[in-house]
Amino acid sequence: MRVLVAIVLVCVSTAAPADSTGERQLGEPTPSAIDVISGLYAFSRFQQGLLESTDLKGNTEVKNLAALRAEEAAKRDKALKQIQETIGAEPRVSKTASASASLVEPETSDGPTYVRSFYASQIPEYEAAINLLERYLKAPDNPALAALAREQLPTLRAQVKAAERTMADK
Repeated sequence: MRVLVAIVLVCVSTAAPADSTGERQLGEPTPSAIDVISGLYAFSRFQQGLLESTDLKGNTEVKNLAALRAEEAAKRDKALKQIQETIGAEPRVSKTASASASLVEPETSDGPTYVRSFYASQIPEYEAAINLLERYLKAPDNPALAALAREQLPTLRAQVKAAERTMADK
């Protein structure tokens, strides 16, 4: 059941604009540690996908940012792996849309259209991860994961705001 809810949340967050007020919708269940670990691994896979996409068709600006985000994802995954091993959890792997699927074609890879699409593709993914962590912190079931969530939230919020600003500027 939780897997279905996680999949629905990912689909809804990428299909509809996120509620930036941070209000919790009625009936939205509090995710478990396994849900959060799975969701953050999915977010990391998205960030790795962005790096792979920019290797094929990105300009220097997006390649550097994608490399930085992929490095941050690897660090986050390392911390998640330790928590996962401690609690003996096996995260659920869900299929997510490829990051490159939402980016424009290579012929415009040096132009502002590609840069805007690069940043635009990240915003719903960030918002889904932030929403997941915020809901988890309302009733966390693992102190180590709660600490990681508290550590990650300000960083993710700053990164999504930066992506929004950059996208608007391009």
